[in-house]
Amino acid sequence: MSDVAVATDQEEIPKHGELVDERLVKWYFLAALTYFFISLAGGFLMAFQLIRHNSLDGIELLSPGRWRMVHTNAIAYGFLANAFLGMLHWVIPRLTLQKVLDKRLSMFIFVAWQVVVVSTAVGLILGHAQAVEWGETPVWIDPLALVGLLLVAINFMSPIVKMEGPLYVSLWYFTAAFVWTFLTYAMGNFVPQYYVSGSSAGAVGGLFIHDLVGLFVTPLGWGMMYYFVPILLKKPVWSHGLSLVGFWGLAFFYPLQGIHHFLYTPIPMFLQYGAVMSTIAVELVVLTVVINFFGTLWGDGKEFWENIPIRWFYTGMVYYAMTCFQCALQVTLTFQQLIQFTDWVVGHAHLVMFGVFSMWLMGVMTYLFPRLLKTDWYSRSLCEWHFWLSAVGLLVMAGDLTLAGLFQGWSWMGMMEWNHSYNISQPFWVTRIFAALTILGGQLCFLWNLYKTWQLAPTEAELSQATAAV
Repeated sequence: MSDVAVATDQEEIPKHGELVDERLVKWYFLAALTYFFISLAGGFLMAFQLIRHNSLDGIELLSPGRWRMVHTNAIAYGFLANAFLGMLHWVIPRLTLQKVLDKRLSMFIFVAWQVVVVSTAVGLILGHAQAVEWGETPVWIDPLALVGLLLVAINFMSPIVKMEGPLYVSLWYFTAAFVWTFLTYAMGNFVPQYYVSGSSAGAVGGLFIHDLVGLFVTPLGWGMMYYFVPILLKKPVWSHGLSLVGFWGLAFFYPLQGIHHFLYTPIPMFLQYGAVMSTIAVELVVLTVVINFFGTLWGDGKEFWENIPIRWFYTGMVYYAMTCFQCALQVTLTFQQLIQFTDWVVGHAHLVMFGVFSMWLMGVMTYLFPRLLKTDWYSRSLCEWHFWLSAVGLLVMAGDLTLAGLFQGWSWMGMMEWNHSYNISQPFWVTRIFAALTILGGQLCFLWNLYKTWQLAPTEAELSQATAAV
């Protein structure tokens, strides 16, 4: 497919510069990278705490427990949300050939969202967290965040509703994400806090934990890939039918599986069984998406090695398939007896959040930054280092934590003392530190490459002169 829709009168197609606010896309990407490094800092603090090397011991405001919440929230609302918003400002105007509702509203949302993310971090560090997993945002932030999500939906839905004719599948996913994310955030942050308690709150909390991934991150990620992969490969997506199976399968099965986070709890067993079955069904749905993308790549395998953004995309898809295999195992009641509360779950979370969606976004940034800066990357070698350090580091970390979880589970099932599981985990936790340092090295390569590329970028005055000369 083309990244610009076909029109009957080619002269009526708006120019890219009239549709896309490239400066805002750059700002969103830079904000996302800033929060990514903040999240890494929180992760390192937790990791060093586990191997008894907390250099900030005794400083309550910088305690690992608080920074663990900063770590997760900075990834979800700082890195992922900002990167997705930057991507949407590029993709939706090009797919719809319509501007977003209002450029001033876009600028307001950008500033307001940074206020929300920073205020959340400050509130968490000061101890104002809600007792809701992944919904720890302070109660005084929740209404502001909800208004922000509503404004995002209004701003991006405006060009979509103006379209005539059928919508490309990416717009299906984006539209659903705008609705689902607003409802999911409202449910997860308000219902357990104010309306229900006990096991009912646990059921709602489990629903929120998983829907935040499945109804916010997943539709935006899939929609993003259905846009960029055909463009980079210069061919249509393999099966439009499979893309619709993925959409409707996600919509039907994903909201039913949140309770698999709370197996063996007082939540009624028929709900737990339903969550297990719907989770396995979702893994089959995800498999159709992975098959669709690999079907699109079929016959162009060389692109994996020659085109670095494509390599990011398809490595993420391989990790996605691994994640789905893990998930189909770990949600069964039998397997839960072994891995519940172990590092297996931590490794699984990192594999999906960094190994899939963050890698996809890194691929998008690798593709778009040269177009935003109007110059090639300063160093392809640094792009290679960025990819390989990130991909290998993540694979080692996920594999390491998966093994750690199995050993921990066997220790507990063998009725060993708690200290035994802690001691046997030490080599795995040390390995995780080195894997994380590898990932950090990759991000530093990317940061340095971006800095040097930015120095080579032509100024606005130079671009204006070049345009006038043409």
